[in-house]
Amino acid sequence: MSLSQALATAMSGLRANQAALALVSSNVANAETPGYVRKTLSQVQATTADYGSSVRIDGVNRELDQFLQTQLRTETSGAAYADIRASFLANLQGVYGDPDSSGTLESALNTLTTAVQALSTSPDSQSARIGVVNAAQMLAQQLNATSQGIQSLRQSAESGLDNAVTTANNALQQIATINNQLVNGRQTDASTASLLDQRDQYITQLSQLMDVRVVTNNLNQVSVFTNSGVQLVGVEAAQLSFNAQGTVTPNAQWNSDPSKSSLGSITINFPQGGSMDLISSGAIRSGAIAAYIELRDDTLVQAQAQLDQLAASMSSALSDKTTAGTALPPGPPDGYDLDLSGLQDGNVVHLTYKDNITGVTHNLSIVRVDDPSVLPLSNAATVDPNDEVLGIDFSGGMASVISQLNTALTASAGLQFSNPAGSTLRVLDDGIGNRVDINAASVTTTALPTALAAGSPEVSLFTDGGTAYTGAITAGGTQQTGLAARISINPYLLADPSKLTVFGASTASGDSTRANFILNQLTSATLYYGPQTGIGTTAQPYKGSLMSFTQQILSTQGNAAAAAKQLADGQDVVLNTLQNKMNATSGVNIDDEMAHLLALQNAYSANARVMATVKDMYAALLQAM
Repeated sequence: MSLSQALATAMSGLRANQAALALVSSNVANAETPGYVRKTLSQVQATTADYGSSVRIDGVNRELDQFLQTQLRTETSGAAYADIRASFLANLQGVYGDPDSSGTLESALNTLTTAVQALSTSPDSQSARIGVVNAAQMLAQQLNATSQGIQSLRQSAESGLDNAVTTANNALQQIATINNQLVNGRQTDASTASLLDQRDQYITQLSQLMDVRVVTNNLNQVSVFTNSGVQLVGVEAAQLSFNAQGTVTPNAQWNSDPSKSSLGSITINFPQGGSMDLISSGAIRSGAIAAYIELRDDTLVQAQAQLDQLAASMSSALSDKTTAGTALPPGPPDGYDLDLSGLQDGNVVHLTYKDNITGVTHNLSIVRVDDPSVLPLSNAATVDPNDEVLGIDFSGGMASVISQLNTALTASAGLQFSNPAGSTLRVLDDGIGNRVDINAASVTTTALPTALAAGSPEVSLFTDGGTAYTGAITAGGTQQTGLAARISINPYLLADPSKLTVFGASTASGDSTRANFILNQLTSATLYYGPQTGIGTTAQPYKGSLMSFTQQILSTQGNAAAAAKQLADGQDVVLNTLQNKMNATSGVNIDDEMAHLLALQNAYSANARVMATVKDMYAALLQAM
């Protein structure tokens, strides 16, 4: 080896030491920088002349475990999803109130029950009457406030989606920009490594919002997809848009048909043209966006449905009156006369008849409908799983009603309908054909808020903003939707509490009949509750008292909040474990960097010593000459 070769080799060593020293300095300076990946020098030997090898710098390595990074991104999405759900459900639990406190639905219902018990004992007591009115008003206000709290949470989810889309668009644009700056393929220098760190930060930010899959090409550029296969960014970024709809109310529902939707939807617009609704396609399955969608459109909607069902069941239990039909003289044919004079939109005519051919007994609910656009009704219009529902348009008068009933049921069921006079509906079996037998017929009507002294104990204690709650169905939806937000005490009772006991012209002020009826309905009446509440199913809906249903609501929400917190805590443990592993493999360890620094110092001194020795040898050679 010549002296010049030895000198060149030593100088290559010095250059490598200097470059490595710069990376150690960068590592130490960025030890606490989020997303910074530890850098090391990539060195290869370069053969020179006949003997020995110099060292060549081949680039900068990022000490990154890509498999671990992929896992971390997946768990980041899962943790963001779980944390947001846990936070919202904890807030929802706060809306319902601490079970041990006085500001809950259960305590308000208990207060009303206690007040009615006092009135039942002392029906002539003015203070007892006022106590019932005040307790009923407090319960209505509790339902109003709880409903408002749920809609505030839905509004927060809507705002969260809006903000998430803005953040996602920024991340997508930054990833595309960095992709286009990476022009030197697999060769990685310090500036390229820094760009890769930045890009990974934006991908991590995106993974907090949605589940993502990353594919890297041979130019170190990435394409980011959702796990469902929708491409979000490559060398060009897609653009997300969110059409926020303003204030969220109980009637505000998302629908895949934009003309029917009253909540915002997320649309992706692709760089080369075309678009897709990410919500209706189910493209986003995890992350903050998935959590916000689920909360806004499912979880909190179900919570509102539970309140609305409670408000509706409570209103109907006190105000609905079922009157049996008048049996006609023995036939054939046999049948009943039903007085429909008090039937309102949403009220029901009940028929029980047996098909003698099949041996099947049918429970038919004929629902009055004043908006024909909602017809035909499905069996979901009733919560009783044994009921068959038939919606009839009453807007055209009794002649039209009879025509519709005969068209729907005479041929198929063998029933015959007529209108002998006024508002009377007559229903007959098929007579001597003996195809069908009518076993029972009745009409359920709702007491009007103004009809406080109509002679029956049923009373419209609660109203839908001052009007009767009848369960009407219109093109805008069911009356039950959002009822908890609108429910209020009957203003006529508020003005005259004596009507809590005086329900007819001849009723004595000390009569306890109405008070006893209210007490029985509040404590003992067994009612069906719809499956949209999440309590019970369509085939087996929950059945119980108002108090037991209220307790089920609070228990369900409490269990859901506890389960969400447990899931979030577990997800956070997994995420922290992976993050610690990532830090151990890719993060900066100051002790290791200091040890590396000493090694570089020694290597630098050794290379310098070689150069000094070569210098001395050159000097000796010159002197000898």
